[in-house]
Amino acid sequence: MIALTEQERRILNLATPVAESLGMEIVRLRIQGGRRPHLQIMAEKEGGAPTDVEDCARLSRAIGPVLEASDPIKEAYTLEVSTPGIDRPLTREGDFGRWVGHLVKVELARPIDGRRRFTGVIMGEDADGAHIELDDDVELVAHVHEMSRASLMLTDELIEAARAAGNLPPQPDEDDLGDLEIDETEDNTESNEETGDVQ
Repeated sequence: MIALTEQERRILNLATPVAESLGMEIVRLRIQGGRRPHLQIMAEKEGGAPTDVEDCARLSRAIGPVLEASDPIKEAYTLEVSTPGIDRPLTREGDFGRWVGHLVKVELARPIDGRRRFTGVIMGEDADGAHIELDDDVELVAHVHEMSRASLMLTDELIEAARAAGNLPPQPDEDDLGDLEIDETEDNTESNEETGDVQ
């Protein structure tokens, strides 16, 4: 599920060795259409270690020349390299096992009893696949390759887990906000201009 189309898989084969040489792993690769295709590569440090903008910039600089030499996308395109984010996609075997206890939404490639989309709590992952407890206490068991889409759902618990793992940028607290100086002059002028009361 890292790459879906044949073209995406070809690019993945080119990009994977470059990412590995930088100690990174590709989480998802997608080509989005339009007049100017958009190549999006989500990546993180090996093992899900905290990954920042500079890591993505290094990977982008390294991948660019490889893609230019191989020319897997014939028309002009834009390249975006980013981290998976907090409510990240789960695309590889083992991804579910790293997020046991968290909410996930899954879309299967083939429906079960006419149903493709499921939401539930990750209970574990083993040789049988990811185990997800659904709202009706039914357990869904499926491998990543049987899914067309899967991602974590944003919850307070997930945010705390991301913060504890160092994957969340520092957030200002109330004390920090209290130190900010606000220039109200411009705001007042704008308000006055809107009412026509500026003298």
